[in-house]
Amino acid sequence: MIIKVLGSAAGGGFPQWNCNCRNCVSVRAGTPGFKARTQSSLAVSRDGENWALFNASPDLRQQLNLTPELWADPKRDHRHSPIKAVVLTNGDVDHIAGLINLREAQAFSVYGTERVLTTIADNSLFHILAEPLVPRITLALNKPTPLSGAGVDLGLTVEAFAVPGKVALYLEDASAGDDFGTQEGDTIGLKVTDTASQHSFFYIPGCSTIDDPLGTRLKGASIVFFDGTLFTDDEMLQQGLMPKTGTRMGHINMSGPEGSIAAFSKLGVGRLIYVHINNSNPALDENSSARKSIESAGWEVGYDGLEVRL
Repeated sequence: MIIKVLGSAAGGGFPQWNCNCRNCVSVRAGTPGFKARTQSSLAVSRDGENWALFNASPDLRQQLNLTPELWADPKRDHRHSPIKAVVLTNGDVDHIAGLINLREAQAFSVYGTERVLTTIADNSLFHILAEPLVPRITLALNKPTPLSGAGVDLGLTVEAFAVPGKVALYLEDASAGDDFGTQEGDTIGLKVTDTASQHSFFYIPGCSTIDDPLGTRLKGASIVFFDGTLFTDDEMLQQGLMPKTGTRMGHINMSGPEGSIAAFSKLGVGRLIYVHINNSNPALDENSSARKSIESAGWEVGYDGLEVRL
C-alpha cells in the first residue's frame, strides 16, 4: 500500500495568503528550515495505478500537478483519471472545497458520513459533480467499507469512527450551546486497510482530545497520521492572529500534559506523523525547540510529497 501526503498544512496552507506571522514571512523569504505546504490531504493506492484521495483540499489542482501518479495516462482514452474515490473526514472547507477541481464529467465515488454528505447535497455548487456519475456513498461508523469507483475495486477498506471534535465553522449554531450543534459523524477518523496484505494505518487530521475509546483503538497501531494543528492551545492568541484557542476550534495541541505527544506516549504506535499543521505552529521551523521536542518524542512532522509504503 502506497500513502502519499499531498498536503500537510491546515486550512489556509503555509504560507497563508493574508498572514504575516513569523512563520509565513520566513517561508516567503526562503529562510532555511521552512517548507511551504498545501492544505491537508492524502492519496492512497494498493497497486500504484488506482487511487483514493482522503480529503479534497482547495489546493487539489496544484497537488495533482505535482504528483505524476495522479496524472491522466496518455495511453488511455482522451478522458482519464487514476482517482477512483474521495473519502471525506469532515465538512471543513479545507477538506471538501477541492471536490470542485474534479468536475469535467469524470467518474469517481465520494464517501462520507451522512452528516457530511448532507452538507454537500445541500450546497448546489457541488451538483456539478452529478450523480450517478459521481455517486455519494455513506460511511457507516465502526464498520469496514470497501472502496471502489468508476467500476474499479481499489482493494482497500476504510473503517470510519467518530472522534472528539467540532462541527465545521460555517455550520456552527451558536444557539446550540458550547458544542455549537456538533453531532456524531461531524468529525471522523479512518482506519485504512489493504485487503490483500492486511496492512493498515490510521488517518485522523482533526481531533480535539484523545479519550479512552480512541486511545484503545489506536494502541499498537503501525502508523498514525494525526492532527498537528497547534503546538500550544493559545498560540494564535499569543501571536495576535485569531481570538480563538485550539480547544475552541476543535483541535488538540501537541505539547503539554493534555497534548497529543503525552497521550500517544502510552499507546505504543510504531510511527507517528503530524499532518494538518497550522501556519502559526512553531514546529514548522525545522530549527526550533518545538521541532526538536517533537522529534525527540518520536514524532515526524509531515510534509507535502512524503511517501510511506506498507
